Amino acid sequence: MKPNIKYKLIVFLLGLLISGCTDKLDEPQLNNNFAGGTDFGKTEDMELSLIGAYAAFQSRGWEQPMLIAVRGDDVNAGGLGDQQDYAETDLFNYNKDYWMYNFLWENVYADVISCHTAMEQIARYQEFADADGVQQGEEYIAEIKVLRGIMLYQLSLVWGDIFIPETSDTDALLLVTELPTKEEVMQHISDQMDEAISLLPDMRPNERLDVPGGVTKYTALAVKALANQELANYQEVANSCAEIINSGKFELYPDFYELFKTPGKLCNEVILELQYSDFGMGTGDREGHLFQPYGPQNWTPAVAGAGSGWGFFEPSMKFIKFMLDRGETDRLETSVLFTNRGINEIKSDPAYATLPSFVSNTTRDGDVINDYSRALFASGKHYLPSNQLIPGRTEYGSNKNYNIIRYAEILLMYAEAITQGASGSGMSADAAVNAVRARAGMSALSGVTLDQVLDEKYAELSMEWGKRYFDLIRNGRIDELSYDGRTFSADKTYLPYPQSQVDRFPLLQDLQ
Repeated sequence: MKPNIKYKLIVFLLGLLISGCTDKLDEPQLNNNFAGGTDFGKTEDMELSLIGAYAAFQSRGWEQPMLIAVRGDDVNAGGLGDQQDYAETDLFNYNKDYWMYNFLWENVYADVISCHTAMEQIARYQEFADADGVQQGEEYIAEIKVLRGIMLYQLSLVWGDIFIPETSDTDALLLVTELPTKEEVMQHISDQMDEAISLLPDMRPNERLDVPGGVTKYTALAVKALANQELANYQEVANSCAEIINSGKFELYPDFYELFKTPGKLCNEVILELQYSDFGMGTGDREGHLFQPYGPQNWTPAVAGAGSGWGFFEPSMKFIKFMLDRGETDRLETSVLFTNRGINEIKSDPAYATLPSFVSNTTRDGDVINDYSRALFASGKHYLPSNQLIPGRTEYGSNKNYNIIRYAEILLMYAEAITQGASGSGMSADAAVNAVRARAGMSALSGVTLDQVLDEKYAELSMEWGKRYFDLIRNGRIDELSYDGRTFSADKTYLPYPQSQVDRFPLLQDLQ
């Protein structure tokens, strides 16, 4: 099957499978069959179950990554008149009845259940398959375990103790009498990756021809490293990251600015990303993430007619000043879209009265970011220049992919593990950090410390899936989260379980 045709099939299945939002878990029968009366003897169709799992995984609503990310000191919620509880979440004031909390929980769990449905269907195909078909089915199941693993990982980061579904039968969750702890969830994910790694392709995601950008051995190793990082099993983190590093298959994309735009799609730095496409056409089929929430409300695009955003996601002044203090150039210009109002606010602090010339409300691609009421800045990592839109497409960020794990994070996780006492193989912590710094035009360090690694992660990974927030929580540096009038305390680490889920699963009530 040609990759473009396959991608269009994913789009078709996405519309077929992910047609509901709030009622997914109330209707398990809709989650337990991708294609109605399936003929499992037609084993050549086994791949459709895999594609269905990818379609479910890529169906992230706009609120999901934003809610996961908003509590760090790298990002603020914009001034949201119609989403006040989102802004309050950024201030660590949580409302268990807020719709975003329930949407994140319910929709990600529905996609986890879809992964179980796919694995169960593949197992039924295997009953009729020859030896090669059985082996292919094992690889498909391994891929889906990785997709399921990263979703459970993100849910546990947000809520701590969560359910671990074992089948597509959602009623089985009602029988759970003791909720798995965060530590048990992370160990489960690590164990699942151990089961998957040897069955997966030994290549970069962009080397796959069957499912371009799909899961590989190295995606599983990365998810294993992430889970063990939360467990403070730093030797396991170092070992998994070292295997990725020593493979020699990955490299940092040379241009940090373009990494998050069209040229960086499926580059050699990508380990896992959500893939979207306009299929090279100005009209017709498209599959995309809703990037408007990240964009500026008011801009003058270089390409007339390009749509603006909603202003819901703002790099923090703390982050911007941190970057200016470090002498950052490429990473700051890439991460932040400046308005004139925001620039004047920076300059109102005498220590920042003179700013580098790249701090401008006009991007290097000629898009002018005008003042707007909701925020002083917008996220540059979620920005696609208007001149990179396919002619005929006007939606903000149309055709842009959404990165989840990239090689730079692997290098920095490896360095963090070494500074936490793990033994490394094949590369020093200095070399790992300096590779990331060199791409950013920063000078080399010697004898890197944990503080320096965490600062490097702050500079490199901010605005990406809450990585900064979870770094601070994991390392006990919660004082950093009390900034610009916010007051954070350890009891605010996790969001409360959504009230609608507490009503459905009384077990959650005791854990509030």
